[in-house]
Amino acid sequence: MLKQQITDAMKAAMKGGDKARLGVVRLMLAAIKQREIDERIELDDAEVLAVLDKMVKQRRDSIQQYSEAGRDELAAVEAAEIEVIQDFMPEALSELKIAAIIEAAIAETGAESMRDMGKVMAIVKPQVQGRADVGQVSGLVKKKLG
Repeated sequence: MLKQQITDAMKAAMKGGDKARLGVVRLMLAAIKQREIDERIELDDAEVLAVLDKMVKQRRDSIQQYSEAGRDELAAVEAAEIEVIQDFMPEALSELKIAAIIEAAIAETGAESMRDMGKVMAIVKPQVQGRADVGQVSGLVKKKLG
């Protein structure tokens, strides 16, 4: 299970004295635990990936804001955190693979216009979660259906 891998990574970082990695891994575990407590459930791997994906998105937004404000040292910290988080995420999908997933979802749902976008995204999102930026995928779906 992904959550166990993250816990093991925390223990390894503690033993290895890697304080930077330890801090990020603890943040990941805290976010996972918070969601479990809020929803009173045990998260499976897909839900843990959704939490990690959200953390990466938050950090990308922070990097953009820090860069615009001229705070490159803070942007570098956020970029380092993204690298640690992405160690636990599956390999990113290629554009060709994303396009194939979208085409298959459109064919499966029989989508013909923007009104069918929700149906298509319901099929596409679980397949790309944690492996591609869902916002960009949504844009590609809009382009196909538009």
